Amino acid sequence: MEWIMGLGILLLAGLVLWSVVWKGMALWKAARNGDTAWFVILLVINTLGVLEIIYIYIVSKKRGSGDDAGLQKRP
Repeated sequence: MEWIMGLGILLLAGLVLWSVVWKGMALWKAARNGDTAWFVILLVINTLGVLEIIYIYIVSKKRGSGDDAGLQKRP
């Protein structure tokens, strides 16, 4: 019975790590793109990475901004 609690703790730790990684990436991208509304939404709502993944792969791509948006390239 104790192994079930250990498994639950391990699963919870994995979900927290998953969520923190995606949230960090999405918040960074929203801040770089100047999307204040998306930044606040992503900061407040916890969806275990679902909303963050949608923002990274769908919303930010529609705006035509890449990872290096706003950076000037040197010759």
